[in-house]
Amino acid sequence: MSIRILLVDDHKIILDGLRSLLKQNSELEVVAEVRDGIAALKVAQELQPDVVIMDITLPKLNGIEATRQILAEIPNAKVIALSMHSDQMFVMEMFKAGAKGYMLKDDDFDELLTAIRAVLKGEVFLSPTIAALKVKDYLRYSPQNTAAPLTFLSTREREFMQLLASGKTIKEIALELHISPKTLYTHRENIMRKLDINNSAKLIKVAIQQFVERPT
Repeated sequence: MSIRILLVDDHKIILDGLRSLLKQNSELEVVAEVRDGIAALKVAQELQPDVVIMDITLPKLNGIEATRQILAEIPNAKVIALSMHSDQMFVMEMFKAGAKGYMLKDDDFDELLTAIRAVLKGEVFLSPTIAALKVKDYLRYSPQNTAAPLTFLSTREREFMQLLASGKTIKEIALELHISPKTLYTHRENIMRKLDINNSAKLIKVAIQQFVERPT
């Protein structure tokens, strides 16, 4: 029985390359390819893949949040991050979201095959390039002071922050999230309380730091 894989990346050339390489292994079957986080969640629910190879920088819903939501719906799926980001914060946030592997896009393809086999055996796989980050120590102890600010926010609140960072107005965000501006203002107040922020300018600055200066 083949290993069913969902590919998630917003660059077609990456998807084409991964599909071509994975097809060379008879154990593996690419069941779908999608280019944004919302589509990843929908397709994962429909197709129930064994493994999701997930980029972090995605439109509509970033890879960290997409991973969190996919695993809430399909807890047996294994997510492997495949990213250009080697920063420790991204690695930690992906593992906290439930990913079992983290690869860099400049790693060898053979490493990805090793990662797929490892996560299916219940192991955690970390790119050799960033192994020095000692993420395994983090996974054991999960110190509270390493958490990113957005860790404390709900799914809807993180979506609001991502759209805010993209430059959208409250009215535009409300339309995109299909909620009323009044409800959105309530979300904003909750976010500001959780992050101990007392003005809109600082809220926008934090959103930009999280989703633009540190793209997810």
